[in-house]
Amino acid sequence: MSSVLAYFRELDTDAQAAAITALRVVLILALAWILQAAANRLIRIFRRYMQAKAPSADEQARIETLARVFRNSGAIVIVIVAGTLILGELGISIAPILATAGVAGVAIGFGAQSLIKDYFTGFFLLLEDQLRQGDVVEVAGKSGLVEEVTLRYVRLRDFEGHVHFVPNGEIKVVSNRTRGYAQAAIDVGVGYSVDIDQALAVMREVGQSLRADAKWQAKIADEVEVLGVEKLDNSAVVLRCRVKVVPAIEQWNVKREFLKRLKKAYDERGIEIPFPQLTIHTAGVRS
Repeated sequence: MSSVLAYFRELDTDAQAAAITALRVVLILALAWILQAAANRLIRIFRRYMQAKAPSADEQARIETLARVFRNSGAIVIVIVAGTLILGELGISIAPILATAGVAGVAIGFGAQSLIKDYFTGFFLLLEDQLRQGDVVEVAGKSGLVEEVTLRYVRLRDFEGHVHFVPNGEIKVVSNRTRGYAQAAIDVGVGYSVDIDQALAVMREVGQSLRADAKWQAKIADEVEVLGVEKLDNSAVVLRCRVKVVPAIEQWNVKREFLKRLKKAYDERGIEIPFPQLTIHTAGVRS
């Protein structure tokens, strides 16, 4: 310590001032880094504590999303404060910058209304728990798996692997397909000569066997609900049933497996599944 003080005494006034300024800047950066690390640690501890008390995986996903937003927001605040302090140490007056920012903010505000709307909407999307990371949703005409939720946008990946960035301000309605539970709705057409009661009974048997399967029973929340005849189509009697499944994307997997087993069961019992009628449009031909 004495050697450092002796070194500063040997410097002239300007050099001492520059050295002190540099030291203060380094201290500000170090303090900002410490605060960032501490904030991340506190958020991580709080996240683990809340997830340990969370009753379900849905609540844990919500806590994870909120923790990520708080972490990003904390980093932005720390960077802004540290940058302001460093500018002050470098002799750059903050007051004119703030005044200019205030005047420019009014002008920019008119052009940044959509950005402000994005942030306000994103805040309420998270506050009201309308969607979370891992949900399958439809927003602003786009549907897919939620990969990221921020105050600015929602990032979706659709079934074909395409990534969509949807600004929160464009979201008017959120259709969450995986909140709590989902229903695998299944429509199957059978021939008009088929015994409808028998076809419905086979549907019920297939649902019971699927639920009894160890591979699928954890994904199915209840017995198959056979609803009956949905409509009389041109070439088939359309029967409908639905299966209550756990959230995420399991309803589509369950539906595919149910249809595969139902087709096999109908074939074994001689229950006809007619080909769909094709309407062929022909242009007029002159003789």
